[in-house]
Amino acid sequence: MLLRHIRYFLAVAEHRNFTRAAEALHVSQPTLSQQIRQLEDTLRVQLLDRSGRTIQLTDAGAAYVRYAQRALQDLEAGTRAIHDVQELNRGSLRLAMTPTFTAYLIGPLLEQYNRRYPNITLNILEMPQDRMETLLNEDALDVGIAFTDTQSPDVETHVLFVEALAMVVGKSHPHAKKRAALTLPEFENEALVLLNEEFATRQTIDRYCKQNGVAPRIAMEVNSISAAIEIVQRSELATLLPAAIARAHSELCLVHLEPALPQRTAALLLRKGAYRTAAARAFVALALEESAAEPGGRRAKLAS
Repeated sequence: MLLRHIRYFLAVAEHRNFTRAAEALHVSQPTLSQQIRQLEDTLRVQLLDRSGRTIQLTDAGAAYVRYAQRALQDLEAGTRAIHDVQELNRGSLRLAMTPTFTAYLIGPLLEQYNRRYPNITLNILEMPQDRMETLLNEDALDVGIAFTDTQSPDVETHVLFVEALAMVVGKSHPHAKKRAALTLPEFENEALVLLNEEFATRQTIDRYCKQNGVAPRIAMEVNSISAAIEIVQRSELATLLPAAIARAHSELCLVHLEPALPQRTAALLLRKGAYRTAAARAFVALALEESAAEPGGRRAKLAS
């Protein structure tokens, strides 16, 4: 059995069609069919049901595909380990984060990382936390930045800092210079532009409103943090975002609510037991260094 046989089998299992799988592999369909037959002969079992309009996995094929996928992941991890350069004069890092961190955290952190390790190639993605955990488990990511409330037992977390949400307004808003906290009845009268329900931030806001019996006045919903910021800067609409975002924009002002909006614990996410490249280890070390818990230390700077 060759590695080629496994790759060809997984392609057919994914596409459920010999023609499409052959195109994806850049081989002829007869060659692909022959290789799959050789694999089945070696294993002495039928892996694919070819009798219908689409290819289906047999019971044996469904059992085998999970182990074949895992084997490829382990082999790819081994390849990265062989080529891993401990001195960090070459290498790569696959990093993902939830959208709010793109707006204030990742810029300063990556600027420092790139300054220290200029020859490391970074592949940076923005995505929801559940997708991030799936990709970590599939070994398609090295590190994630999200929150400690992970849903996967195979993902471990390393606390970075506590993120506070707040009401954010532009300088022309009537409450821009308000010192006292806004009451719930006052908040209920504010016209809001909110992130849509795909965002974890919106889900946190919805829980806060439900727990406090508030029916928010939602004037706009957006799927972009930068859009929410731009709208708030140019109007008298308010939004709810991490307080650190407002502190990073001179045209935005914070308005506190009573009771206060929830806090969330930001964390690095890593797959338990996974091989970690030198580039990934260096990023984890830098992120934890920057979020050190000493009073007045860098954790306060990242979160403020």
